[in-house]
Amino acid sequence: MSERHYRTYTDEFKREALELLKSSGKSAGQLERELGITTGMLLKWRDRYQVVTGEKAAPRLEPSDLEAAKREIQRLERELKEMAEEREILKKVVSIFSRKGA
Repeated sequence: MSERHYRTYTDEFKREALELLKSSGKSAGQLERELGITTGMLLKWRDRYQVVTGEKAAPRLEPSDLEAAKREIQRLERELKEMAEEREILKKVVSIFSRKGA
């Protein structure tokens, strides 16, 4: 089987494409064809990133609020799973020690 090679885009390219989408008045599909990128990619980038402009710094890409919330949920789910495992271990330890004392 052959491995798939996905084309990667720089943050600068993504930022400029998103700025074009916002300012040009063209549809996402039209811009995708003009830029030579996969259909649907601009809309995914729009959902995934937000262009942040600082007062002195150049505009940059950051995760959108939705993406940041998804990442936080994933982190909290991992932490919850770890805590549940620790709780089960502690329950077993308490059970072992309470039997020895009886």
